[in-house]
Amino acid sequence: MNILVTGANGQLGNEIQLTSKNSKDTYIFTDVCDGYCKLDITNIEDIRKAVAENSIECIINCAAWTNVDSAESAGEIVETLNAKAPENLAIAMKEVGGLLVHVSTDYVFGGDPYNVPCKEDQKGTPTGVYGLTKLHGEQNIQNSGAKYIIIRTSWLYSEFGKNFVKTMMNLTATKPELKVVFDQCGTPTYAGDLASVIFDIVENRKYEGNDGIYHFSNEGVCSWYDFTIKIAELAGNTKCNIQPCHSDEFPSPVKRPSYSVLDKTKLKETFGIKIPYWTDSLKKCISNMLKA
Repeated sequence: MNILVTGANGQLGNEIQLTSKNSKDTYIFTDVCDGYCKLDITNIEDIRKAVAENSIECIINCAAWTNVDSAESAGEIVETLNAKAPENLAIAMKEVGGLLVHVSTDYVFGGDPYNVPCKEDQKGTPTGVYGLTKLHGEQNIQNSGAKYIIIRTSWLYSEFGKNFVKTMMNLTATKPELKVVFDQCGTPTYAGDLASVIFDIVENRKYEGNDGIYHFSNEGVCSWYDFTIKIAELAGNTKCNIQPCHSDEFPSPVKRPSYSVLDKTKLKETFGIKIPYWTDSLKKCISNMLKA
């Protein structure tokens, strides 16, 4: 099978490049930056051309506008990238009877107060433009008639690109004191683990007859404060005094979900997947970074 990956230079795209090296399938990696096949996913004719020329039967969409704060003021481009582009990819796959694997986010939740893990069929209540446009993307895919697997994830980090783990490794190494919010809870997700799950579903054709929305993050729950404490510990940054604080001490253009833990029961039961605990995966990632 020929598989096209969008957003190949992002955190997840880079991890899929590593995971798929020994695949029986052929992977074609695209991005808008140099070093990759260029593909404008906002242009459906460009997608159709790439699909036809490469006999693509599956698209894994890792491309998105992911800057939560800037999404509030960036304008129409956020809806175009997060909602219209996934619809284009879904239409292109429907036309050839192919599969779209699309990555979404826990930020589709957050508007309603709750303290139990969010299920796949729970109503989306996004609190900002990023979450709203990602929700629109999911809905567009569902309405397209294409075969699809949508995987919502949360708090993604990896050895690649910019992310919370890298930022906090740097800050806890250079600052004597740091305040981090403790009133927002979720689950960190190592992009390498998510890439492995996507690879397993596609490589072993587990998607057959299993269209739908699924949740994947690592196991467990923590706040951004807890996450930072563990990052500093594993990185050996013991001198920084890390203190918990409330969200309102850091004014932001968007209200983030106070509790966006994802229930992963459906994914584990459908695909037979065992998920690592968040601190184990964080240890693996930081170890890789310290070796580099």
